[in-house]
Amino acid sequence: MISISSPTERLRLHISDGVARLLIDNGARRNAIDIGMWRAIPSLMAALATRDDVRVLIVSGAQGLPFCSGADISEFATVRATSVGAAAYEAANTAAFDAISALPFPTIAAISGFCMGGGMGIACACDLRVAATDAVFAIPAARLGVGYPPRAMRYVVAAVGAQRAFEMFFTARRLTAQEALQAGLLAHVYPSETVDGAVDDLAATIARNAPLTLKAAKASIRATIGLPGAPSREECEALALACFDSADFTEGRSAFLEKRTPAFRGR
Repeated sequence: MISISSPTERLRLHISDGVARLLIDNGARRNAIDIGMWRAIPSLMAALATRDDVRVLIVSGAQGLPFCSGADISEFATVRATSVGAAAYEAANTAAFDAISALPFPTIAAISGFCMGGGMGIACACDLRVAATDAVFAIPAARLGVGYPPRAMRYVVAAVGAQRAFEMFFTARRLTAQEALQAGLLAHVYPSETVDGAVDDLAATIARNAPLTLKAAKASIRATIGLPGAPSREECEALALACFDSADFTEGRSAFLEKRTPAFRGR
């Protein structure tokens, strides 16, 4: 296992067998994200983005902790006390969301327990979301007097659609895992005792597939739904065409004809 140096001990990043794991570890604050953690996420994602040994990222709470209870409200009276401070704080939020979303390979949010506010933003910035049956989802901004800028809002709308986004923001009510599944927020829901294994299996399945194909597909999907920083149409077309000139395309054809599992190398 490879450990990536982190600017904060409350975020840990490891790589093993092509799978990177970002662990949120702030148990003293119910896994809330403080300003130092928000600011650390882009640098951690930058450390992953150019690595050839990473095929997929899993974001989760550390062992025994919920996914994320949102931004650390104890900081609101200081770093977020004025409109100027709030704007800087929101910039740090959205930079974290953008950094996760912009990774060239697939990302999975593995959600147990609370997924609230900024935690919802992190989850929605991931490509896939998988939850345990005990997961609870909410955006309580209307109960706190907090405003969301369009760049951050777009991730939520892309994940659940405008109608559900309106309802979640207007009511601030909590959704169960089953409600979140029905709303389209989640790809899968698993019993709490099996969710870790299910996420591992999902990540392993993705990691075995052709990296260039996954990169091209992710770019096109992000562009289609209009996520911040999505590649242009021309960039997406170039990525798709590059697949056909790759050694992996040759390998995929050969493996299919020879009835064996392909060994993709990302080139």
